[in-house]
Amino acid sequence: MLRTMCKSKIRGATITATTLYYEGSIGIDRKIMDAADILPWERVQVVNLNNGARLLTYVIEEKAGSGTICLKGPAARLGQVGDEIIIISYVAVTDEEAHELKPTVVSLKPQNRLA
Repeated sequence: MLRTMCKSKIRGATITATTLYYEGSIGIDRKIMDAADILPWERVQVVNLNNGARLLTYVIEEKAGSGTICLKGPAARLGQVGDEIIIISYVAVTDEEAHELKPTVVSLKPQNRLA
């Protein structure tokens, strides 16, 4: 049996840009991705604290140190610049691994700076 567990979580992220005409995804500053152990093209869930929207998408790398969190494509309809979001990645693990898993949690300061 496999369980789907939280692998990484980015808290306190703020949307800095939206780009409607794009093939759907979320762009994340590479430094934030590295801190959260999230890879380009990895599937993530995005939860918008301002409007309750939830979406599943994949990650595109943005310039390291830019603080960019950009909703792209149809996802851009689910948030506005300034909205606070949580970004969660999951992993499928065995029952034994699930009991040992320690998720990586990254808390961001204003302007999406690492704490």
